[in-house]
Amino acid sequence: MLDRFARVNGIELHYVEYEKNGPTLLLFPGLTANAHCFDGLLQAGLDKHFHILALDLRGRGLSDKPASGYGLAAHATDVIGLLDALPLERALLGGHSFGGLLTLYVAAHYPDRVEKIVIMDAAARLVTPTVIELIKPSLERLGKRVKSWEVYLDTIKRAPFYEGWWDPTIESYFRADVQTHADGSVQARSRPENIMEVLEQASAEDWLSHLAKIPHPAILLRGTDGFGLTGAPPVVPVENAQQTVARLADCRYAEIPGNHMTMLYGEGARCMVTAIEDFLLNHS
Repeated sequence: MLDRFARVNGIELHYVEYEKNGPTLLLFPGLTANAHCFDGLLQAGLDKHFHILALDLRGRGLSDKPASGYGLAAHATDVIGLLDALPLERALLGGHSFGGLLTLYVAAHYPDRVEKIVIMDAAARLVTPTVIELIKPSLERLGKRVKSWEVYLDTIKRAPFYEGWWDPTIESYFRADVQTHADGSVQARSRPENIMEVLEQASAEDWLSHLAKIPHPAILLRGTDGFGLTGAPPVVPVENAQQTVARLADCRYAEIPGNHMTMLYGEGARCMVTAIEDFLLNHS
């Protein structure tokens, strides 16, 4: 695993590169996430047959954090700039949550740069008041300074969507989530005002129109469990996922054990890797 940086679209983008074992699969994290959100999939063997590049989107992780410019068009221009810089004429694309929406957007607007797409727990009607309420505990950490990494991690462990579950593999993701100050206190790298701009811009997109433009083979992987305490709904309701699948020209569908986050680790990660490998390697 190597940390890389590329100057694209007027900013520095950070990405993590894994050993080259096959075609390039470029991965996009979720709304406030960073490249290490895919560590569970890598542990489950996703790099066995692919050259994995996991990106910190603008405003997240170690990538630059401009004051504005968080619409889908700017994110997509970043992706195309990275492909140009590598250089890669075409690539497999995949993303989780908001990263899944970005995958759909790039495929719709730059079809010649994309081979196949992997959509992880995202759908056309993803940004809704219900979803914003579900992810509120995750958003509330932004902008807050916490006295130590240990306190920060303990707070994360007590989030409702991790109730009764913990996998140590996820800790590398949260470690990459924060910057450490001289006094030992930590703070999430993403800025709340930038993330709110992402939400506002994403909710304004005509996603059904975008889906109609996508010719590529696709797979949509949906986490089946509720995102919170008992009774909470999943982030992507089954009807939303099925609507997205039906609107795409060529899309498989698979259900994955776990919720929006836990599906990326343990049993869920193993199921995802199996489904992704079968789709990318065997679906023409």
